[in-house]
Amino acid sequence: MLEVHNLHQYYGGSHILRNVSVKAEIGKITVLLGRNGVGKTTLLKSLMGLVPIKSGRIEWQGHDIARKTPYERARSGIGYVPQGREIFSRLSVEDNLRMGLSYCPARTRIPGELYELFPVLKQMLHRRGGDLSGGQQQQLAIARALAPRPQILILDEPTEGIQPSIIKDIGRVIRMLADRGDMAILLCEQYYDFAEELADYYVVMERGEVIAAGPGNEMQQKGIRKLVAI
Repeated sequence: MLEVHNLHQYYGGSHILRNVSVKAEIGKITVLLGRNGVGKTTLLKSLMGLVPIKSGRIEWQGHDIARKTPYERARSGIGYVPQGREIFSRLSVEDNLRMGLSYCPARTRIPGELYELFPVLKQMLHRRGGDLSGGQQQQLAIARALAPRPQILILDEPTEGIQPSIIKDIGRVIRMLADRGDMAILLCEQYYDFAEELADYYVVMERGEVIAAGPGNEMQQKGIRKLVAI
């Protein structure tokens, strides 16, 4: 389990994250919701160690990792798919996937299940990442994060700029990964219907604070759509 306790984070003199507490459980999808600029991406970057926190605890598998480097967090089993995908556009699909294995032993093979989850990647294995469509690049970014077999997958806006058919494919894969029971999913998402369909738990942020949280099957009853409507 990933547990975040009372996280505070600043950019200069601006208080960006205010006493944020979140958890993500193995076998469950926790959805992080909120309007643009409320601190969702900053929270995910803080979890990965890409930005420092001022105070609070980030516990992964019972250990406080708040002072660990991004590299150490990745090695501990945390997979991260950043907003905007950030694939290597000049590298082939295959080499992008190998980058996900960069800290594994040299002879580690790309897991064959990635091609079962995302068949288009096998068809385009030798194409440059930059030649793929936005939706295909997103599938590549998720597969790259899955390559070293993490125990938690953190996704930042995976549906951004993606065509509806691929959104459905990505949703199916996310649900499948959680249902296997060996991985936690923390999903930051703007597309409300996608988030509601997948959520086992939800967390809503506003102005750097958590203002609502609960089981996913209560989102409609609690009027969560109104809290995140632009």
